Amino acid sequence: MSEIDTSSKDAVSQDSANISSQSKKACSSHFVKTKLLPLVLTVVVFVLDQGSKLLIIKTIQPYTIGASFFGDFLRIIHVYNPGIAFSMGNNLPDTLRSLLFAIIPLVVLVVVLGIYFRNDDFTCFQRWAVAGIIGGGLGNIYDRFFRSEGVVDFIDVKFYGLFGLERWPTFNIADAAVLICGFLLIISFIRAMIQESKADKSQN
Repeated sequence: MSEIDTSSKDAVSQDSANISSQSKKACSSHFVKTKLLPLVLTVVVFVLDQGSKLLIIKTIQPYTIGASFFGDFLRIIHVYNPGIAFSMGNNLPDTLRSLLFAIIPLVVLVVVLGIYFRNDDFTCFQRWAVAGIIGGGLGNIYDRFFRSEGVVDFIDVKFYGLFGLERWPTFNIADAAVLICGFLLIISFIRAMIQESKADKSQN
C-alpha cells in the first residue's frame, strides 16, 4: 500500500513539474512576442537614423544644400541642431540646453522603457508605436552625447507660410519616427477610449 502511495505521489509531483515547466515556457514565449519583438522597430529606427546621419556627414558640407526635389519643396541639407526636435531651443544658454535636451530626455526615455516593460495593458499596436518612439529618442540622445555640434538634421520641407512658417523646421528620421509613432499612439488611445465608452453604454 505504501509503495502505491509513493508511486502516486511521484506521478503527481512529475505532473506538477511538467505543468510548471510548460507554464514558464508559455510565459517566456508571451514575453518575447509581446514585449521584446516590438523592440525590433526600435533597432530599425535607430540604425536608419544614425546611418542616414553618417551619410549626410560624409557627403554634404555643413550648412549647405545637398539636393533638392520637386523644385525647392524638399531639400536634403546638412545642419546641426543644438536644440530639440525640429530645431527648437537653439537660442538657450549652453548649460541650460545641455540639461534640458540631454539629461532630461535620457531620464524620460528610461521612464518610458520602465513603463513599457511593466505595463501589461498596452495593445500590440501601442507597443509597436512606443517602440518606434523609443528608437527615435535613442537616435537623437546618441547625437547629444556623442556629437559635440549637436543633433544632425537634414530633411527640409517647404511649408508655404502655414502657421507663419515658410519652411518646416529641419528634422531627421528620429524626429519623424517620434512624431509619427506618437501621433499613432494618441489615436490608438482615443480609439480605445471611444470603444470602451460604447461598451459601457451598451451594458447600461
